[in-house]
Amino acid sequence: MEVNCESVRCDLREVIEKEAIAWAVGIVTAEEIDKINILRASILAMHRAVDGLKVRPQHLLIDGNKFSPYPGIPHNTVIKGDATYMSIAAASILAKTYRDDYMQAIAREYPMYDWQSNKGYPTAKHRAAIREHGVSPHHRLSFNLLGEKPKQLELNFG
Repeated sequence: MEVNCESVRCDLREVIEKEAIAWAVGIVTAEEIDKINILRASILAMHRAVDGLKVRPQHLLIDGNKFSPYPGIPHNTVIKGDATYMSIAAASILAKTYRDDYMQAIAREYPMYDWQSNKGYPTAKHRAAIREHGVSPHHRLSFNLLGEKPKQLELNFG
């Protein structure tokens, strides 16, 4: 039996939103990603999510190995933390489902880019649409949109 992971994530999102002590989702724009790079933008989104919590955490568990300290709250980074900690798994589910909702919304606004299918990863169809129609305000211009040799991005935290 095949399981629809998106459906399972959506079901879990409802449970998380109902049962969690507090939850929030941080958003960054394509323009911010282009300006500060994807890693720093991901960390900024995490900080914004913490800013949005109605209950201040005593400690932050971060999936991965990179994070900039959030003022006044200690943290630990955990590689593959979503497989170890329920709180990280829950945060991952919220991030993925909200990202999927965003992709569906911009797919309705710009149907030619097939965002409902590629979830932000440039498929051949998506790249063909960029060649034909150019980029939209939602495209991350610092990304390798057309499959050419990638740019090196600076990963400074300072």
